[in-house]
Amino acid sequence: MVQVKVCGITRAADAMAAVSLGATAIGFVFWPQSGRYVTPAVAASIARLVPDVVTVGVFVDSSVEEIHEIADEVGLTSVQLHGDEPDDMYTQLSYSVIRAIGVKGEKTIAKVDRVPQDVMVLLDVHDRVQRGGTGQTVDWDVAATIAAKRQIFLAGGLRPDNIAAAIRGVRPYGIDVSSGVEASPGIKEVGKLASLFSEVKQV
Repeated sequence: MVQVKVCGITRAADAMAAVSLGATAIGFVFWPQSGRYVTPAVAASIARLVPDVVTVGVFVDSSVEEIHEIADEVGLTSVQLHGDEPDDMYTQLSYSVIRAIGVKGEKTIAKVDRVPQDVMVLLDVHDRVQRGGTGQTVDWDVAATIAAKRQIFLAGGLRPDNIAAAIRGVRPYGIDVSSGVEASPGIKEVGKLASLFSEVKQV
């Protein structure tokens, strides 16, 4: 089964439901402008309840110092850079790094090629306002070309009714779901989560 990251977690019950269904990672959004923003204190309390899964913090144009401070407080496993952070930030972080890249046609391939191999790439919709969680899908053909060359996480509008096709078409290392399993921003819907994992396990 592909790795599954459930992002935009704001409630303990949602984290535990996701993990019980098979999530291998959960994501917390530390960008205050997001409808899925969670405070480090709340994220830390949730993370303690699911100690056996990867915990990812999503940051948008935060400083290295702020990222380290929050990551240390929460006990994060990985940090996801979802803004316009400089490339040299990869080496300044003492955590494993996920680099989110917005898919914009074929030129996305060249952009991904500049990311070091020890940094995981997450492909998402190119949206400079929302920075993820848009509910829109990326160009799966471009994503498949990239996935054939390196491990990636695929994000962008993944839902129970399209997840199987996305996995078969792109062959990603992992998938990242958020809006497609929600009742409202930051509030996951257990029925949608269960349906999604059922589909994933059949691929």
